[in-house]
Amino acid sequence: MATTADMRTGLILKIDGNLYSVIEFGQNKTARAAAKVWAKLKGVDNARTIEVTWNSGETIFPVRVEKKNYQFLYKDDSGYSFMDNETFEQITVPENMIDAPQFLKDGQEVGVLINGETDQPMGVELPDKIVLKVTYSEPGVKGDTATRTLKPATVETGANVNVPLFVNEGELIRVNTKTGEYVERVKE
Repeated sequence: MATTADMRTGLILKIDGNLYSVIEFGQNKTARAAAKVWAKLKGVDNARTIEVTWNSGETIFPVRVEKKNYQFLYKDDSGYSFMDNETFEQITVPENMIDAPQFLKDGQEVGVLINGETDQPMGVELPDKIVLKVTYSEPGVKGDTATRTLKPATVETGANVNVPLFVNEGELIRVNTKTGEYVERVKE
């Protein structure tokens, strides 16, 4: 069994029959009372966000999670389809279980979190940074590189990303999938 001392960001806990991922946590210590451990939790199998407080040393119930590499195949009415790179088995996942579905492109490698108890998918994580091609952007003007002014651009997945003025249509850019922000221009 695990205790509150084993708490860490990303840990998945079972609370009242539901699964929650730890977003952030901390300790409150007072001079008179025992220390308390608090955690902000995001629902894995529901869209709720809750805060829970335990006494220090109290038992918590983590869920064993495996991360497997899958390849994105396609999107249809039933959801997003992925293929296991080792067994070639296919799974379909609803959109709400994917970190940043607007940045998924065909053939992209992703990490699928699998519940170790039920072998069911719990979520899909994209790489932190991915390279995408700009399919539409207003043309840049020579000399507009001195300021940090941004303009909207559409990438190959259909998502909109704010890019610096010097980025033009047809160029490759690196995008942070967690924040949706432009990182840098990529040379081919």
